[in-house]
Amino acid sequence: MHSAAAAARRDVPARILSAVVNSPCLQGVSMAKKKSLPVYALAFCLFLGGVGYMVWTGLSENSVYFLNVSEALAMPGQELKAARLFGTVAGEDISRPANGLGVRFRLQDAEKPGAVLWVDYSGVVPDTFKPGAEVIVEGGMKNGDFLARSLMTKCPSKYQKENREAPAEV
Repeated sequence: MHSAAAAARRDVPARILSAVVNSPCLQGVSMAKKKSLPVYALAFCLFLGGVGYMVWTGLSENSVYFLNVSEALAMPGQELKAARLFGTVAGEDISRPANGLGVRFRLQDAEKPGAVLWVDYSGVVPDTFKPGAEVIVEGGMKNGDFLARSLMTKCPSKYQKENREAPAEV
């Protein structure tokens, strides 16, 4: 009798464990784990799609040609919807509107002085803008002229540090 009672006591944890595992409450938990895998996969795909879209739009909006004037003149106008041009302000034919904002000038290639392009800019003109200044304009071609959205001038050499002699060795 003693051994039958001991066997029944050993059997109690196994019966409890079996009842808990086969409980209808826990079956829903295991089913939820199986159903959540597609949800996680869908969320991951949406995340990757969003990141991919942001990268694609960021690269396409910021991709512009960086050309000198002769290279810009060699390209068809429809390809220069977005470009940065580098050149020198030609000495003649600089015109400013009456309100003082903007400038129309000829941009000359630094290496090939014969290559010249008209630039129209309608913003605040930098103080260092003058004939012979090196400039970078950003914009696009329209009707044979370059319509600039931004105009930057290269700082003149007076703002650069002068070459200094090396200090004497001790």
